[in-house]
Amino acid sequence: MRARRICLSSLVASLDEGRKDVFRILAELARQEEVSIYLVGGPVRDAVLGSAVVDLDFSVVGDAVNFANRFAGETGGKVTAHPQFGTATVVADGRRVDLVTARREEYPEAGTLPRVTPGSIDDDLSRRDFTINAMALRIWPEGGDILDPMGGLCDLDSRLIRVLHSRSFLDDPTRMFRAVRYEQRFGFTIDEGTLSLMSSAVSQGNMDAVSGDRWLHEIERILDEAEPGRVLLRASELGLLAGLHRSLADDSGIRRMAECDEGSMVPEEWLAALISPLSEVGGSEVIGRLRLSGRWAAVARDTIDLREKETAVRDSAGQPSELYRILRPFTHHSIAARARLTVDPLVRSALLHYLGELRFIRPALTGKDLLKMGAAQGPLIGEILARLHCARLDGALSGIADERALARELLTRSRTECPTPDGRGREGAAEV
Repeated sequence: MRARRICLSSLVASLDEGRKDVFRILAELARQEEVSIYLVGGPVRDAVLGSAVVDLDFSVVGDAVNFANRFAGETGGKVTAHPQFGTATVVADGRRVDLVTARREEYPEAGTLPRVTPGSIDDDLSRRDFTINAMALRIWPEGGDILDPMGGLCDLDSRLIRVLHSRSFLDDPTRMFRAVRYEQRFGFTIDEGTLSLMSSAVSQGNMDAVSGDRWLHEIERILDEAEPGRVLLRASELGLLAGLHRSLADDSGIRRMAECDEGSMVPEEWLAALISPLSEVGGSEVIGRLRLSGRWAAVARDTIDLREKETAVRDSAGQPSELYRILRPFTHHSIAARARLTVDPLVRSALLHYLGELRFIRPALTGKDLLKMGAAQGPLIGEILARLHCARLDGALSGIADERALARELLTRSRTECPTPDGRGREGAAEV
């Protein structure tokens, strides 16, 4: 990709009608309120690179939250605001529009969230992460070239990722993951001075100052990249994963996964690759460090547990019902990931057999059917359905007629084995 000079009119002309309307409405509101508004950051970078502009990020020299409320009123959108940071997001017609108050930032301590005060557009650009994200185009009053006080256009031409100042990674260590994302996404190179600052921030333990929630957000953004494996491996090479937690220094799972077709994998499988070499203790520590919950925590725990059960999976490969029993508790994503990560072809075949076939097999008969056949309400119904399920899994039944025959046999046996006080079977004299 080669940087190109653009103007606002050519950028807007390249957009779909919905995004063009966003620009039109914002410009009219800015005119009415007599405030300056700029397109900033990623959208300008992407337009210069000739890529499609998807994100809509704007800086308002004024009150962005108030401006966002006005914009939502015009478009019927929903506002999510963070007044303490002077930011707001409006979602209208499925489109997300981010607005920030042009501001200065001050970081009380390394890795903490900043204190913000209103400022000029130059203040706003000078607080950003990288030079290629510190450019702006004025929407209203319309006109003028790209604002590029930090040399972003030059760095786009040179294909470099460069921070704006020497404290960048001390103020916000999450920028290190972003640097790697941009480097790999665009095929750029992180500037040598920036690499040196990154190394210093890691060695000084600055990553420890950032909360797990914020790190998880950065990892999620990596996993959403087109080629997350490349980003994760580069982050490992630069010591960022080990800096996040010492157990993540082992990137063998990522390397193994990266040998597969990245386009066919979902983020949960990449998380599994990241976690896969960890011990149970290390996994628990990483889950706590990143504050994993819900599906993320389940995939992380299952990935480690499933690795330990590979021998049991191999031994049960010829008995589908036993394989089903072993794998049923695990998330599908962790099983799919293990199928890619294992070096044992028998284990891989068994896991894929479960994912592609066994997990979908169910008895044709239901509890209601068994009641009609004379079974009494209670645990016996569940026991019979489980036996039917196992028999279907193992190929012992070929259709519903076979299921009925086995169900009758099991019901008859239950009456014989468990007579009632009057001598009759526990299901009484009901016909099956």
